[in-house]
Amino acid sequence: MKTYKIAVIGGDGTGPEVTAEAVKVLKAAEAKFGFKADLTNFDFGGERYKRTGETLPDSAVEELRKFDAILLGAIGHPDVKPGILEKGILLKARFDLDQYINLRPVRLFPGVECPLKGKGPKEIDYVVVRENTGDAYTGTGGFTMKGTPNEVAVQSAVYSRFQVDRCLKYAFEYAKKYGKKATGRGKENTLALCGKTNVLTYIYDLWERAFHEMGEKKYPEIKREYYHVDATCMWMVKNPEWFDVIVTGNMFGDIITDLGAITQGGMGIAAGGNINPEGVSMFEPIGGSAPKYTGMGVINPLAAICAAQMMLETLGEEKAAKKIEEAVKYVTAGKMKSMAAGKMGYSTSQVGDLVAEKTAE
Repeated sequence: MKTYKIAVIGGDGTGPEVTAEAVKVLKAAEAKFGFKADLTNFDFGGERYKRTGETLPDSAVEELRKFDAILLGAIGHPDVKPGILEKGILLKARFDLDQYINLRPVRLFPGVECPLKGKGPKEIDYVVVRENTGDAYTGTGGFTMKGTPNEVAVQSAVYSRFQVDRCLKYAFEYAKKYGKKATGRGKENTLALCGKTNVLTYIYDLWERAFHEMGEKKYPEIKREYYHVDATCMWMVKNPEWFDVIVTGNMFGDIITDLGAITQGGMGIAAGGNINPEGVSMFEPIGGSAPKYTGMGVINPLAAICAAQMMLETLGEEKAAKKIEEAVKYVTAGKMKSMAAGKMGYSTSQVGDLVAEKTAE
């Protein structure tokens, strides 16, 4: 029996609640598909920070390297100044564990309300591959004359060819394996680069040259397209069916993935993976800690369950991952009244039960 060592960080607010449901579904898949999830819980988050002043110490990063994957609930505490936990836990984990890919599926499940008129699951079905360690997020820059009328702030977007190439390689390989032709959802596998070559003439010149060089030499069977980021945003609303796999830099990816999440039904259903293909990856729901709903049993756990599904797919348990995805679709299509907290028609744990039961069939 294959055993996977999984670190579980419930985090803040409703994070532990939704993580418990993801673990429930993970256990159902474990029993059915013959693998073992060896879970270890960690208490990193706002409450620990309030007690100890720690966010994610270096010793914890070294310990997390020993795991096969990390399942995260949510980070963000109302009593902790914004940015402390996000930088000290989320960004530190991403950078120190070199999780250089942020993978964000944008898929509308049946029965989920979409804000786009006339669009359904067939039209909203694509994936964004976001580079996760470069760009303006490196912290390169600073202030001069801070606090004076002449203050200057500089924050530079930085990319190396190495960073660009490894992200593009992942994106091409993903399109090759999971693109629309590969999975029977279309006639060709397409990878689109989202950039801004007409203004960011250095960074996205590098991205575009690397994109076409790699595509021509190693992936000629994959169709290549290029979109400016502003056009991408428009088409994500008007013609989402045009997309298959999109690859982009860190900042543009941060923006367009949240737009994509709204088109797929909101943060209650959106999940993402922070991936190091050669190391430890971390999977999480996108919606945040939602502290006002803590302990009420009304928060939607599907995003956390989908994060667990992504984790299994990345670990190679593709049959189990597919079964969980089918179970989620069954629950959204025929059971839940809404994706919104308190309006689902079920409690948090009852939604988890529904998905777990269907997964175990």
